[in-house]
Amino acid sequence: MESKRQQKFARVIQKDLGEMFQRDGNNFIPGSMITVTKVRVSPDLGMARVFLSFFNVPDATESIKKIKSHNSEIRYNLGKKIKDQVKSVPQLEFFLDDTNEYVDKMDKIFNEIQNKE
Repeated sequence: MESKRQQKFARVIQKDLGEMFQRDGNNFIPGSMITVTKVRVSPDLGMARVFLSFFNVPDATESIKKIKSHNSEIRYNLGKKIKDQVKSVPQLEFFLDDTNEYVDKMDKIFNEIQNKE
């Protein structure tokens, strides 16, 4: 269970990273849209796990690798935005949020079951 402090900090990171990807996302992956779906922060606020969803990309796993390769640049830009709100900028870990793919898969399964009846 996350504390209120962790939740508040995660929302700040999610908002600022979302704005950054909206503004600068084409620099990382041209022609794509990157969405920050969820952020989880460690209890000491030193590590943030960022879950990303990609739209209009042929290979999402390749896209997450590109984002990970720009980790230090993204962390630096995040630090410039939140420097007045935090003591130190957390380390960022990026993960692929495959919730939409899971929902699509489950919809297909339910449709197959319904069609068999």
